[in-house]
Amino acid sequence: MSSQPNFTDPLTTAEHWLREGRSVAIATVVETWGSAPRPAGSHLVIDADGNFEGSVSGGCVEGAVVGEAAEVIATGAPRLLEFGVADETAWRVGLSCGGRIRVYVERLG
Repeated sequence: MSSQPNFTDPLTTAEHWLREGRSVAIATVVETWGSAPRPAGSHLVIDADGNFEGSVSGGCVEGAVVGEAAEVIATGAPRLLEFGVADETAWRVGLSCGGRIRVYVERLG
């Protein structure tokens, strides 16, 4: 395994990982309502081994997004995820503050 430079931009990290031959997905915050930890346009890149860089929310939401990204990498089918207090999983994934976010996850390359 090659060492990875310390990138601050998840898109640069994704490009690097793709050049290394890794399978990669990108998650993008596409919409927010109310109190949300990250603004629309925020990115999280994930590889098939579960490594990730960037942020779409924080806490358990990111864990859920990483899990969904593994399926997206495996199948190639993109997914639109929504997290918020109206969702019965809201308390488990950490958006009990009243906000909602939508995150689009797609495979790259």
